[in-house]
Amino acid sequence: MKAKIGNRLIASLKPQEKPLEICDTSIPGFIVRVQPSGIMTYICSYRLRDGRRNRVSIGRASVFTPAQARDRVKELLADVTKGTDPVEARKLARSHTLKTFLKEEYEPKELANHKSGNATLKRLQACFAEFENKKLSDLNTWIIDKWKSERQKSGIKAATISRDITALKALLYKAVQWKFIATNPLAKYSPFKNADKNRRVRYLSPDEESALRKSLDDRQEQQRKERDSANQWRKERGYAELIDLRALPLTDHLKPLVLLALNTGCRRGELFKLRWEKVDFSRSILTVDWSTTKNEETRHIPLNAEALEVLQTWHKQRDYPKDGYVFPGKDGCALNNIKKSWAPVINASGISDFRFHDIRHHFASRLVMAGVDLNTVRELLGHGDIKMTLRYAHLAPHAKAEAVARLIPPSAIHFDQSMELTKS
Repeated sequence: MKAKIGNRLIASLKPQEKPLEICDTSIPGFIVRVQPSGIMTYICSYRLRDGRRNRVSIGRASVFTPAQARDRVKELLADVTKGTDPVEARKLARSHTLKTFLKEEYEPKELANHKSGNATLKRLQACFAEFENKKLSDLNTWIIDKWKSERQKSGIKAATISRDITALKALLYKAVQWKFIATNPLAKYSPFKNADKNRRVRYLSPDEESALRKSLDDRQEQQRKERDSANQWRKERGYAELIDLRALPLTDHLKPLVLLALNTGCRRGELFKLRWEKVDFSRSILTVDWSTTKNEETRHIPLNAEALEVLQTWHKQRDYPKDGYVFPGKDGCALNNIKKSWAPVINASGISDFRFHDIRHHFASRLVMAGVDLNTVRELLGHGDIKMTLRYAHLAPHAKAEAVARLIPPSAIHFDQSMELTKS
């Protein structure tokens, strides 16, 4: 709808079921928008040099007169003619503090779309609380270096500090992308230059893996003995007996969970949220859904003989619904903790300094040492960047030896090793 935007028109406008926009007949881009609530707002619509259209709000009709809004539109259109985008200029003009940007921009636009959004929000709020009233543009490497030193003195691990700074750098990257600051002051900042080279790669020796497997079996036997004792007690008193664990190949979720981790390299959280519908028994493929992965990308992992057998056994034993969790917790919800069962198994095995997440490193290390190329390992682990996988490169020295060996052509001259050099 087009009309001359003036006092008479503003007084005559009535709210409708849907938003209504009236374009001024004398100044293209001058618009008044009437919301169903009755609120009227002046808007300047314009086209940039690259062809993109944009619009910026002037203000409400209850605050500005049509003449004032018209003058402001003329100013903005003049800026557009000079190559200035009013929307970007407004963003740059507003000096966001870390606190206001996080609350008003980053949380609703970015964190709301990520499954780990709440955790990231809490990390940023807790770790950088002392900077919440600083302007984004005032954050610099000197300030962060000082903050890092204090954190280290308080006993915080380097890996934790690195994750905190990575979260802050991601926030500042978005601030640049959304035109709130001109540059990311931490773009090239690396808190620990050699951190990646020294990242933990803990994997099991053959003896340790055997000890872990034996500890899992010993735990199952102990559970069977306890059930035998309990059923004997119940039988003597005329109570209904519990399920005979000796009739089951698996006493609970721990052994199948660990064996699956050893043979797929899946993260603990990925296994906790794995559903039966993502296990293709006919094709021997396990699908890790994007909603459960760290980088939000789906990946498909072939199941080897042991992984397939343990899943088939576990499924047959429990007779779970097709859409249920493979390792359900209470009330059919996803399992969320195995500390009480995992810790005793590790302690009993005699293995030291080994976390459940290290099973993932063990999986990758075995592949590399078996001659599997790093890119295939990257795809199986779900790494978005090959740099993450390169931490296992040192486990494959044979690959470098084979590479340089290929430089020798078949027709190369072979020296007679029996010849001796003589001094002239």
